[in-house]
Amino acid sequence: MEPGNGLRVLSLITGAEMKRQIQRAFTLVEILIVVVILGILAAIIVPQFAGAVEDTAVTTTKSELEKLRRAVEVFQVRNGDALPDIEAGDGTWGDLIVSTGAYLKEAPANPYVGGENAKVITIGDGPDDAFQSAYAWIYDDSTGQVWAAGFDEDDDPLPRN
Repeated sequence: MEPGNGLRVLSLITGAEMKRQIQRAFTLVEILIVVVILGILAAIIVPQFAGAVEDTAVTTTKSELEKLRRAVEVFQVRNGDALPDIEAGDGTWGDLIVSTGAYLKEAPANPYVGGENAKVITIGDGPDDAFQSAYAWIYDDSTGQVWAAGFDEDDDPLPRN
C-alpha cells in the first residue's frame, strides 16, 4: 500500500462520517421554523391563562363569601339570633374563628382583591359600588350580612381599574 493511498482512504472515511453526522442534525432553517411555531402557539395560549387566573380568583372569592355567610348563620342559630362580635381589621372574625373549627378554621382571603389586604375586614352597610383594594370583606354589624369587597350587590365582580 502506498502512503498516498492510505491517506486518501482515511480522508474518504472521515468525509463519509461527517456527511452522516450532518444528515442526522437539524438545519438552522428547521430550528427557526420550530421556534416560530412555538412562539405563535405561546401567543395564542398565554392570554387564555391570564383570563383563567382572574376567573379562579372570582370563583374562590364567591366560595369564601358563601362560607362566611354560612358561618354567620350557624353562629346565629347556635346563639339565639345573636350576631358574632366582628371588628374591623386584618382577619378579625372574632367569634367565628375558634380553635375547635366550629365556624371557621382560619380567616378567609379574598383573592380578587389580593395582596396584603386580602383578609382585611371593614364595617359597612352594603357592598362596594366600585372596585377597590383597601379591604377584602364588608361586614354589617347590625344585620350580620357579609359582602366581598370588589363585588356588587348580586355578588358579581366589579371591573378592576
